[in-house]
Amino acid sequence: MTLPGGCLASLHVQCSNREPKQVQRQGQIMATTAFSLAGKKALITGGASGIGATTAGILRDLGAAVALTDVNTEGLAAQSEALGGCLTFECDVSDEAQAEAIVAAAADALGGLDIAVNSAGVVDEVKYALEREMEPWQRVMDVNLKGTFQMCRAAARVMVPQGQGAIVNIASVNGPGGWPRRTAYGPSKAAIVALTKELACEWGPRGVRVNAVGPGYVATPMIAGLIEDGKIDTERLNNRTPLGRLATSEEIGQSIAFLASDWASYITGETLFVDGGWMAYGGAGDVKTF
Repeated sequence: MTLPGGCLASLHVQCSNREPKQVQRQGQIMATTAFSLAGKKALITGGASGIGATTAGILRDLGAAVALTDVNTEGLAAQSEALGGCLTFECDVSDEAQAEAIVAAAADALGGLDIAVNSAGVVDEVKYALEREMEPWQRVMDVNLKGTFQMCRAAARVMVPQGQGAIVNIASVNGPGGWPRRTAYGPSKAAIVALTKELACEWGPRGVRVNAVGPGYVATPMIAGLIEDGKIDTERLNNRTPLGRLATSEEIGQSIAFLASDWASYITGETLFVDGGWMAYGGAGDVKTF
């Protein structure tokens, strides 16, 4: 069977040979001691690099079968090889027809869809609003916001009829705050926070949870590009962050895995900020406690 844009091999990895130990409380099974996504089928957008690629590896290691989408076909091929072979699809999430077709194809190939991670996104120009042109502004909105909505909707077409599923979107600390010269990226991420709440309320009664992770600054290729262009000063960011450093993509991926798992079964409509304390800090200037 030929699928659009990718290889045919899927990978199923069990992170432990032991069966999860069930914990008995008050005569009922309340929890398991092992964290596992065994048997889950997951689709990750933006899977060729950065947070998406790292998340794919984490979900795979926890037992899920994964499929990746991205516009970067070379990156997809490299990531599939790194995972030992998985389904990949070339997809521009801002294109409605592509989004619908890829989700349907991935669900068919995986035998269902339990998890959708919407990690595809683009960064905007760091530019004053009075100097900003509308075409690149619209591209950020089309990929980050429109693309997220289209992939959520396409995933829900599978999840709602089956009565269960977990969607995790990617927001940002850039969303809730006011950031000069980020008048495309910030609003697109703020809208994702609102979209996540709306969809969680709409699809919750049908068994589909929708949450978001809001990263702070993360050591990804996207941020590396901004650093190289002189648009980001890592020393200033570290000094402004209570934990004193950028996040790793693994730390973001682990948070995504939690929200996608049954351990978060009563969490929906939330944005989990994984930011080293960025949102908590309200002081003026650098964080200096000692």
